[in-house]
Amino acid sequence: MFRKLLVSLFILVLVVILFLAWKVTGSNTAFKEDKYALYIKTGSSFENVMQTLRADSVIKDPGLFSFIAKKLNLPPKIKAGKYEIRKGAGIWGIVQTIRHGKQTPVNLVITKLRTKEDFARFAGQRLECDSLAIITLLNNNDSLQSKGLDTSNVMTAIIPNTYSFFWNTTAAALFNRLYNEEKKFWKEERVQKARNLGLTPQQVYILASVIEEETNKYDEMPLMASVYINRLNKGMPLGADPTIKFASRNFAARRVTLKMISESAESPYNTYKNKGLPPGPICTPSVKTIDATLDAAATNYLYFCAKPDFSGYHAFAVTDTEHFRNARAYQKALNRLKIK
Repeated sequence: MFRKLLVSLFILVLVVILFLAWKVTGSNTAFKEDKYALYIKTGSSFENVMQTLRADSVIKDPGLFSFIAKKLNLPPKIKAGKYEIRKGAGIWGIVQTIRHGKQTPVNLVITKLRTKEDFARFAGQRLECDSLAIITLLNNNDSLQSKGLDTSNVMTAIIPNTYSFFWNTTAAALFNRLYNEEKKFWKEERVQKARNLGLTPQQVYILASVIEEETNKYDEMPLMASVYINRLNKGMPLGADPTIKFASRNFAARRVTLKMISESAESPYNTYKNKGLPPGPICTPSVKTIDATLDAAATNYLYFCAKPDFSGYHAFAVTDTEHFRNARAYQKALNRLKIK
């Protein structure tokens, strides 16, 4: 009888252990989606995390989760970040993921952005550091000076690409990473091409930003680059319409008017009035555009104008007469379609 009692007790204990093991390691998620992103802000406590898990109905048994988490000493080891919880995950796995800071990286896919504010908003929506912290850094000459940058040309440090960051990356760490990546981008071959054009890497970036806004036809970008470089070498104003849109912040304008040029007369980005390159880029140009600019063609072209067939391509000219003829043809096409 005593032996049977021992066997029964052993089986009961084993069942309890197996049940608890199943509760700890088996599925304990309550959400329906394939995964849930848990964001733990810097300075958050264990209680803050539990509030989030309860509010979003992440865990089936929050009480057991809290018990196990405390037994595994999670409360004093809470680490800020973004943690991906897969559907069907167990308590043990979730606790260990947070305890060891196994964050899920955030991919920052940077394409064309026009202003510092655009970048700050873009990054601030994806990382813990908010847009205010980012724009404050970008507008602080003291913090930029050591990198050879200022508040006008700071965006030249941002090379469009896909970058992985931890969600709790600070504004300073974000910018330092992008700055270091920009230094890697400007390999000796690219730097030498810039020298051959009589430009610095920053100047190439600024020029490429203008070309990026002028055309999306990569095969004609080297020709367009040659026009602007020829103008720079002759001391002529660039006369670039996209810089007027940037100065006026009227990016939707289909047609740059004399009024827009006049209203932005005091802006350093008015390249009809001011000679040389603008003080900073007017967008973040793609790597293809930067490389196309570095491969500027050797021409005598001083002008270009959009073709009247609206193909997106441009007619290039050496003389005023040729250019005025091309410009009249394009203006007639705009008027015919009543594009203002």
